[in-house]
Amino acid sequence: MEVTPIGEKIRVLRTGRGLSVNEFAKRSGVSKSYISNIERGVQKNPSLIVMGKLARTLEVPLEELLTHKYAGETGNGQSR
Repeated sequence: MEVTPIGEKIRVLRTGRGLSVNEFAKRSGVSKSYISNIERGVQKNPSLIVMGKLARTLEVPLEELLTHKYAGETGNGQSR
């Protein structure tokens, strides 16, 4: 099973909303370097406070950022 990293999920959501890292940082109140580190997988365990700020800025529930998606999962927890 392949896990979608949190940083990759954040990057996809951010770019899908047309936000640069700079604009995302300004709107969320999280530094550009910290966002960049999360997206690149350098910071693998950001705090819930930071994740909450990012989720609010992306207008998604915090749970959406924290839930990993697994390749090959059918939705009932079983692999195909």
